[in-house]
Amino acid sequence: MPLKTKIMKFINSRFILTMVVAICSICSINSQEIIKDSVKPKAKSVLPKKIKIDGIIATVGDYNILDSDIDKTYLELSSQGYSVKDITRCQMLSNLLDDKLYAHQAVQDSITIGDGEVKEKMGEQIAYMVEQLGSMDKVLQYFKKDNEDEFRAELFDIIKTNKLTAEMKRKIVDGVEITPEETRTFFKSIPTKDLPVFGAEMEVAQIVVAPKVTEEEKQKVIKRLKEIKAEVLAGASFKTRAVIYTDDRASAPSGGFYKINRKTQFVKEFKDVAFSLAEGEISEPFETEYGYHIIMVEKIKGQEVELRHILMIPKVSAEALKEAKEKITLIKKRIEDGEITFADAARTMSDEKETRANGGVLINPQTQDTHFELTKMDPTLYSEVSNLKDGAITQPILDDDPRAGKKYKIITVTNRINEHTADYAGDYTKIKDLALKEKQIKAIAKWTKEKIQETYIKINADYKDCSFANNWVK
Repeated sequence: MPLKTKIMKFINSRFILTMVVAICSICSINSQEIIKDSVKPKAKSVLPKKIKIDGIIATVGDYNILDSDIDKTYLELSSQGYSVKDITRCQMLSNLLDDKLYAHQAVQDSITIGDGEVKEKMGEQIAYMVEQLGSMDKVLQYFKKDNEDEFRAELFDIIKTNKLTAEMKRKIVDGVEITPEETRTFFKSIPTKDLPVFGAEMEVAQIVVAPKVTEEEKQKVIKRLKEIKAEVLAGASFKTRAVIYTDDRASAPSGGFYKINRKTQFVKEFKDVAFSLAEGEISEPFETEYGYHIIMVEKIKGQEVELRHILMIPKVSAEALKEAKEKITLIKKRIEDGEITFADAARTMSDEKETRANGGVLINPQTQDTHFELTKMDPTLYSEVSNLKDGAITQPILDDDPRAGKKYKIITVTNRINEHTADYAGDYTKIKDLALKEKQIKAIAKWTKEKIQETYIKINADYKDCSFANNWVK
């Protein structure tokens, strides 16, 4: 959804194989010696042959780690293309201990993951697996599970533990900030020969002209949202209606669900309404640059709000779309004729308020600066600007985003930066980000050291000789 700076894809192409190693159980097989009848040994007891049984090798608080968990981690990394030949079992165990410590402490710190949130995520993942494999029976067969209940119970626990781990990590680093002086000190501490090298980059600017929506169409959308609100207040399901009616296709599968806090990258109008509502309350229709919304708050947890919303984008007529194209074509001609600069045209005529004040210059959502590294640039944007000569402007481009509606834009490249060694002034934002990451790593290390001392931890004798980075063997 465009409310967020960037929307991550739900799942990658290796999801199925990763899930195999994450939830498949390893069965233990008991074998016993067979004594031939023809042999008549002296009477003595015959004991079963001893085999290694998968068991608990470590305990962190309320969480146990099995020997097979290490094998599963090896398989998971291998399935994702990583080489594991130089990774020891001790190193694998160390990583697992870290994860269990995060999850255990999350529970101690009263970080809660709602069952509803976990079930929604589980439903999405199971739906994806059924789509890929053809049926639920094939999914169970693939993961070697006897029944659906067993499969769902294991998947539920995995998702919940992973979410607890992620929330605990976020909480540890959430308050870590970096000052300009700390950034400068960090940069000066890097030996010249070890300074990072940044790839070729460019700065890009655009002008956007959005078709005008009639007042009649706006009122039609507002009326429909009010009707949906009335239906929900009368007992209908907000979630179901979000799945059916929302124009936010990113949140449609989850029934319009989002969990946000004050720092979440949503537009101001959306957050203002979300944080003004009480639990169970539904907002009146309100407008953002993306259309009209209604929000229903499900839970308030401290500084976080769990909500559902429905977005409806007013439709534009073919005539309005034609007028928008004619307007942006005229703007392009005026720039090329030298009547006005691209930056001034963006400031006075662009309909995109995020870039308008900055002369149309785009902000990289990954780095929050104006530089786009070519190897990491969005493929669509790259295809639009990669062949542009200096000072050239693209032809009007119809941006047909099903979430934000149709609009026309023209794009130009305002600056090109060749591959180079890091420079403090020119690459300040990137250097600041590196300095922040180092400070966050130190904060996590300090937190881990303290929590290890406070938490019940037991390591099996087979692994006590491991050289752990952290003091797991107390």
